[in-house]
Amino acid sequence: MKKTKIYLGLAVLAVASIILVSADHIDAPSTRGTTADIADFYGFEPTPGSNNTVFVVDVQSSVLPELPYGEFDENVLVEINIDTDGDLVEDRVIQAIPRDGRMYFFGPVAPGQTGLDSQVLVNSPLGDVEISGASAITETTSNGVKLFAGPRQDAFFFDFFQFNAVIGGMAPGGFKTSAEAENTFANANTMSIVVEIPNSVLGTTTATNALGTPVYKTWVTTNVKQ
Repeated sequence: MKKTKIYLGLAVLAVASIILVSADHIDAPSTRGTTADIADFYGFEPTPGSNNTVFVVDVQSSVLPELPYGEFDENVLVEINIDTDGDLVEDRVIQAIPRDGRMYFFGPVAPGQTGLDSQVLVNSPLGDVEISGASAITETTSNGVKLFAGPRQDAFFFDFFQFNAVIGGMAPGGFKTSAEAENTFANANTMSIVVEIPNSVLGTTTATNALGTPVYKTWVTTNVKQ
């Protein structure tokens, strides 16, 4: 089986129950501002009448609209790790990697190995979609998986300048109200990868929360080719 060796570049942990949201935007020096920089990771449980779970991975949080659209790095593998038994070790993974203007997805299957190294699971294709530009392009596979990859407006709301003023002791009034605050990320884009997947494809989980409701514990990693 053909596999490509990958080295871990950055990991963000988020535990999923009903809705998971992990916001980042300020990473370690080795990854900050690089194409492997993870901005946000969102996961949403099925809405009423749906049996689909949605994962959203945003990378590269500084793609400004006055600049050319950002590009996914073909040397960066994005991997959604899924723990189904509650031990915080990935049991299944969904992978995304760009090639020649398309984003290719693999999984969800058991990884070849757990931990910091990964391999592209080319024998387990999930589907692929053209990477969007100004207009959004989605693809629906034969088993009901919906895929998207491309630039989107950054959903993160944060008054970074007021935050620095508060931390620096230069804002005795503290933080501004929501009406007064200025969203530093209002005109910024991020490169998004979206997977909407039926739970029947995602697989079953034995982990439960305090109410006995089944949950997936998930986190995302970006891996740089060796």
